[in-house]
Amino acid sequence: MKTTTIKASALLLLALSLTGCASLAEKDPYEKFNRKMFAFNDAVDTHALKPAATAYKTVLPSFVQTGVNNFFSNLSDVWSSANNLMQGKGERGLSDFTRVLINSTFGLAGTIDIASDAGLAKHNEDFGQTLGYWGVPSGPYIMLPLLGPSTMRDTAGLPVDIAADPWGYGISSRARNIGTVVRVVDQRAVLLDATNLMEEAALDRYEFIRDGYLQQRKSKVFDGEGSRKEAKEARADEVVPITRSVKPTADETEPATPPAAAPATPATPVSSETPTK
Repeated sequence: MKTTTIKASALLLLALSLTGCASLAEKDPYEKFNRKMFAFNDAVDTHALKPAATAYKTVLPSFVQTGVNNFFSNLSDVWSSANNLMQGKGERGLSDFTRVLINSTFGLAGTIDIASDAGLAKHNEDFGQTLGYWGVPSGPYIMLPLLGPSTMRDTAGLPVDIAADPWGYGISSRARNIGTVVRVVDQRAVLLDATNLMEEAALDRYEFIRDGYLQQRKSKVFDGEGSRKEAKEARADEVVPITRSVKPTADETEPATPPAAAPATPATPVSSETPTK
């Protein structure tokens, strides 16, 4: 992932959290439990995960980190494509599937993100978003051990996400476990800048993460819109300029025929000459 994208994501998370409204707290009836789990996760992150991610980012060359991140990102596009199709987003689903085909072949097993350079945008979709898209309410906020912030709906969809993850199929359990650890450390390394920014800005990091997560998930379910209907209308508007750009105008549809020819016989007869044709 490029540095500019990381910084933009960090600033977006900060903006979402700072603009969070007090009503989000109503989504957290298990706050006492969640805060204890947050403290546990924070301790694990402080003493194990963050140091590993820092070393990973410091020791490995940037192109290796980019390749690892692209590889697992390419795998996630498979499930993202399926979820887009389940949500009726055919164009985006096919786009994600095309990304997988291009990056898996010409991109050296996904380590090079050729599809993005070719203009195929990446869409991050999971089963929790699919459930939300079809009207399943998010339910209360909950902090999961080691996995972090979630909601009841997203937690219910998590086993499906895990089962549908292409990573680990067809390889030994040892290779799968090593790859999983590398994947987690890589994802944590990507978020180092964002978490450092959060630690500097947030007075209550628990509330900061909770409010930012809830707003971000709500935005993702409907692609930044307020409802499924609005999301559909927004996607329809995206293709209008393309349609209009190739549709001939009224003037272009008329055949370019010359005006009717003048009568062969001139208005003033000339008896000694043949009319010009």
